[in-house]
Amino acid sequence: MTEPTSSHVSALAAKHAGLEARIEEEMGRPAPDQLVLATLKKRKLKVKEEMRGIA
Repeated sequence: MTEPTSSHVSALAAKHAGLEARIEEEMGRPAPDQLVLATLKKRKLKVKEEMRGIA
C-alpha cells in the first residue's frame, strides 16, 4: 500500500467538514429528515474511519 499524500488527507478532512455542515443544516430545519441525517452521519463516519486508518 502506498503512503497517503497530504492532499488526500486534506481532501478527506474537507469532505468530513462538509458532511458535518450538511448535518448541522439539516438539524436546523423545523422538521429534520431522519433518513437524510442517518445517511449523512454514516458517510461522515466512513470518512472519519478512513482518516483514522491513514493516521
